[in-house]
Amino acid sequence: MAKLELRQVAKSFGDATVIHGIDLTVDDGEFCVFVGPSGCGKSTLLRMIAGLEECSAGQVLMDADDVTDLQPARRGIAMVFQSYALYPHMSVEENMGFGLKIAKEPRQTIAAKVAAAAHTLQIEHLLQRRPRDLSGGQRQRVAIGRAIVRAPRIFLFDEPLSNLDAALRVEMRVELAKIKSQLNTTVVYVTHDQVEAMTLADKIVVLREGRVEQAGRPLDLYARPANLFVAGFIGSPKMNFLEVQSGLQNGAELSARLPDGSLLNVSCAQPMAAGTPLTLGIRPEHLSVTSAGQGSMDGEVVVAERLGGETYFHVRVAQKVVIAKVNGDSAIGVGARVGLMFDPGQAHVFLANGQRAG
Repeated sequence: MAKLELRQVAKSFGDATVIHGIDLTVDDGEFCVFVGPSGCGKSTLLRMIAGLEECSAGQVLMDADDVTDLQPARRGIAMVFQSYALYPHMSVEENMGFGLKIAKEPRQTIAAKVAAAAHTLQIEHLLQRRPRDLSGGQRQRVAIGRAIVRAPRIFLFDEPLSNLDAALRVEMRVELAKIKSQLNTTVVYVTHDQVEAMTLADKIVVLREGRVEQAGRPLDLYARPANLFVAGFIGSPKMNFLEVQSGLQNGAELSARLPDGSLLNVSCAQPMAAGTPLTLGIRPEHLSVTSAGQGSMDGEVVVAERLGGETYFHVRVAQKVVIAKVNGDSAIGVGARVGLMFDPGQAHVFLANGQRAG
């Protein structure tokens, strides 16, 4: 295992800077997930850690050793790519042990390490097959096993599940969660899927345009997003946002006025002048549906997504559509006038610059 530190790491291609002076620490044994939209720089940052991309500035340290200029093979890392990158003419066993064979490890040592990795991944019965005889999920297990046998200081995963279909992604995500503790090493994992990030990570790093927007434990990012970008990215369905103006403030409680004149009470300890433009965030799972006139705000149901165990109501409120997540057996239909209720303590208040208030 190893502690990873990035100190003012930057990357430029000509005049275009794609990574802007990132400082980050991944503790020994931590499972850290880089997440963000396409083009945010997460894969580039991972490749810089691996040594596949040079740093334009800054340092990469592993256990306080500066590895910024070391070749990938000398960094003690193992990488699992988006494509499986398996040798088609080799068996699963040969694919998994090939790196050790190149390193001239004894044959018995290779066999023992491959057997142990295959047991962890539950692919012992596949060791004599060729990649063409495997499913996508099985091929990805082999690619992970090839990394495990090397016993690296740090595992690097570059969107390893993105080539799988939806059902297989869920299955492999569960399998990765199971073997997470068995890996017993530091992991840096890149994905654009925030569900993967929430379920696998000890630490999530949210990136946008080559900068860290927020880093922390998954539930901390969910409960206290630092800004509108993180609030909208973490959570599925995404957080609802309503444009409001601040009204009267009484201690930690603030009245917020919707464009239609409705007043909502929310929790906000930061002093706020009356009339200040704000954005109010409420997650769909924190909204409940009741009769019109009985909630915090009223609206009209314009879409009802019935998924069986749950239903998502799209409700037009003050010319804005918000989503409420309710039980799947709700009899409310499209066109109904409803009230929406929420706990003021579950609301999120953001300033005009997008940063969290308080």
